[in-house]
Amino acid sequence: MNTKYTYAFIILTLVLVLCFFMNISLGSVNIPLKDVFGSVFGSSENESWQYIILNYRLPKAFTAILVGSGLGISGLLMQTLFRNPLAGPFVLGISSGASLGVALVILGSGLFGGVFATLLISKWSIVIAASLGSFLVLLAVLLVSSKVRDTMAILIIGLMFGSITTAVVSVLSYFSSAEQLQQYIFWGFGSLGNLSWNELFIFFGIYSIGLLFTIISIKALNTFLLGENYAKSLGLNIKQSRLIIIIATSLLAGTITAFAGPIAFIGLAIPHITRQIFNTSNHKTLLPAVFLFGAIVMLICDSIAQLPTSDYTLPINAITSLIGAPVVVWLLVRQRKMVF
Repeated sequence: MNTKYTYAFIILTLVLVLCFFMNISLGSVNIPLKDVFGSVFGSSENESWQYIILNYRLPKAFTAILVGSGLGISGLLMQTLFRNPLAGPFVLGISSGASLGVALVILGSGLFGGVFATLLISKWSIVIAASLGSFLVLLAVLLVSSKVRDTMAILIIGLMFGSITTAVVSVLSYFSSAEQLQQYIFWGFGSLGNLSWNELFIFFGIYSIGLLFTIISIKALNTFLLGENYAKSLGLNIKQSRLIIIIATSLLAGTITAFAGPIAFIGLAIPHITRQIFNTSNHKTLLPAVFLFGAIVMLICDSIAQLPTSDYTLPINAITSLIGAPVVVWLLVRQRKMVF
């Protein structure tokens, strides 16, 4: 890694730390940075502020880092695998599978009576339903990928799975009550602030496995940029490499959707922003850069969504798209071409 990239990574790391502490200090209750440091390191005199930071804001900030970096990395994996700039972490239908699982719990709960329906709609039941939905779609994609040679065919099949699950959700929505629809829509907005420390540890564990698969795939990702035929001539096992990349993406994107809901823009745009700024296609550089950019952007979006000094919190999905899309358009117009 050359000196230019080393300085860039040092700057990005410092920006990430700054955004992290700014995110913790902002909210309906403004907490001075001095007290934020005191609460984090156990020397705060204000017990209520310490409770807010340790039990609510710290888990939310760590969730933002995991969500932003995970979506950015999974978007990078899909864009490289399919060599398609419009590919994102959810092109395989993983998000749609998670949405179907949640829809069956929330919108289908009317089929179950009284107390059972109330027990069914809990935080963990929604997480489990989203995970199972993502996993079933993943199994279907993996089954198809073992039979199909063309990578673009897998992309199309993933989109078709997404269409099927969206159709089922539409049918469930038609027969659901207004209250059930509202609850499902709120889940679709995405949320970073619903995780306890225990849930965050589980989230981080699965995220780490997905990240490990990604690191293993770096060499294969660089080879895929040259085209499948050339990659095969270099001795790359196409099916095995493709399988590892799909599993890595599914673990990252599926877990994020299960714990935080379907969050738009980050997975599609962060890899493009990173390529434009770093002007490289080498995944040894791109991977850590996307990790840092994704985490920084998500922390900034979450800080804005909290509407500091206000009791209101805007949907994180809306903020990521409103802020991110114009930035990508500006970068592409400025560069006049797409680095890929």
